[in-house]
Amino acid sequence: MAYNQMAYVYDKLMAHAPYDKWAEFTRAAVTQSRKQIEHIADLGCGTGEITTKLAELGFRMTGLDYSTEMLTYAEHKASEEDLRIQWMRQDLREMQGLNNLDAAISYCDVINYITTEQELRNVFNRVVDALKDGGLFIFDVHSMYHVEHHLINQTFADVTEDASYIWFCSEGDMPGEMHHDLTFFALNGEKYERFDEYHHQRTYSISFFQEILLDAGFENIKIYADFTLKNEFIDEKAERIFFLAEKRSG
Repeated sequence: MAYNQMAYVYDKLMAHAPYDKWAEFTRAAVTQSRKQIEHIADLGCGTGEITTKLAELGFRMTGLDYSTEMLTYAEHKASEEDLRIQWMRQDLREMQGLNNLDAAISYCDVINYITTEQELRNVFNRVVDALKDGGLFIFDVHSMYHVEHHLINQTFADVTEDASYIWFCSEGDMPGEMHHDLTFFALNGEKYERFDEYHHQRTYSISFFQEILLDAGFENIKIYADFTLKNEFIDEKAERIFFLAEKRSG
């Protein structure tokens, strides 16, 4: 799950990612819940874009990621903005040391990097253990439709002045499984350096996510699509599916 060298060019290549939408979705979901939410953990925080935006909105934030390089960039951003954020290097599958959280979030495909059913159950169990009773867990994933119709067996590319990439997405053996082979070219002084990354992702059916959330100890599960809280999810052709769940009390 580490991003390795990609951390150095990640922000440049993700400059147009809808970070503001993720932050606003979180704020709106918290408001809608009518819960007293103060401390939020951003699971798989990457370079801290969402984490810092939520800190600026007044939430007490903890950012957790497996990549040391990503966390270094995140900490630098927070320092520049004079934001007090706790940063932790951990694998979500081995997450520990967090407890009594008001909420946990995990966006931008992070949960799709959990590629086996047992590991996904394990991650959700660890999240529920980190939350206080009634705490919120909010995450998003690629829809099965989006993976099957828009991602697998496709090639993508992007070019900026400082960096570029070519991305091959191939189909895995299991439904919703993807293998990503990426080649990056990043400007270093007057020369471009090449490096390669491999990423493995998988998504699951909506009903399976619901099942394992219930099994882990969550309730009041709500499902939305593509950054809107206006209506609960009804369109399986949506690109990004959002889950909101509460930890059962007792």
